[in-house]
Amino acid sequence: MNRSDFRFFHRLRVRWAEVDMQKIVFNGHYLMYFDTAMADYWRALALPYEESMHFLGGDVYVKKASVEYHASALYDDVLDVGLRCARVGNSSMRFEGVIYRGDTLLITGELLYVFADPATQTSKPVPAALRSILEGFEAGEAMTIQRVDSWQELEGPSSKLREEVFVQEQGIAPHLVWDTLDASTRHAVIVNRLGHPVASGRLTQEAAGVGRIGRMAVKRALRGASLGRDVLLALVQAARERGDTEVMLHAQCSAEGFYRRLGFAPRGAVFEEAGIQHIEMVLSL
Repeated sequence: MNRSDFRFFHRLRVRWAEVDMQKIVFNGHYLMYFDTAMADYWRALALPYEESMHFLGGDVYVKKASVEYHASALYDDVLDVGLRCARVGNSSMRFEGVIYRGDTLLITGELLYVFADPATQTSKPVPAALRSILEGFEAGEAMTIQRVDSWQELEGPSSKLREEVFVQEQGIAPHLVWDTLDASTRHAVIVNRLGHPVASGRLTQEAAGVGRIGRMAVKRALRGASLGRDVLLALVQAARERGDTEVMLHAQCSAEGFYRRLGFAPRGAVFEEAGIQHIEMVLSL
């Protein structure tokens, strides 16, 4: 198996605790590396694992795991763990895995999963939706659909995600999450291939020629998968098409680095909004 055979890779660094008395990675940890990469594989599918399995009416259980060792990893090595879904059967899903250090193949593996009823742990057919997602991902298809539209069209998915992120997770009062501006502004929503909203945001008019991006929300389990970036870029493009020359936003201080990487610059001092530290950031168009 070659690197080019894999669409998905997860990068990790070997920790001191994973090295044995021979000063190489203990053999059992390679299965942990594959399992860690598998969590990121579900993220690449834009599927929050627990929520998605509940929706699909089952869960995924390991039936068989095998590892073949070609060379050893050492402390502080940077490893690339590749996974691909090689086959979806009636109730099973066979994954092939590789672990590389640079261009050196260290490990190959096979993971056989069974889709089953979590109450009885008896197998059941892989749902057609999950089969389509797995096969589509390996074929290079997009895992999400992005829409920019009115509140009338996107209120349902936008509201669901705001409730989950702002009200339930961050404890923000509901009256601070929704306002009268929603009805007259542009909204962006990303949904996964199960039709569930995974990221959203909105663009309002702050002043003549100045757009304001806000209500940026990404499902917790999928953060770090570039969904927030995609929503932000869609809203920036909507502002540009509207003729704005600048977009600004109030960034939670914990997310300042995210906005900096996309070209936004801080302006002014840190302030509190809805009980959370924020800073104004701006981007010239």
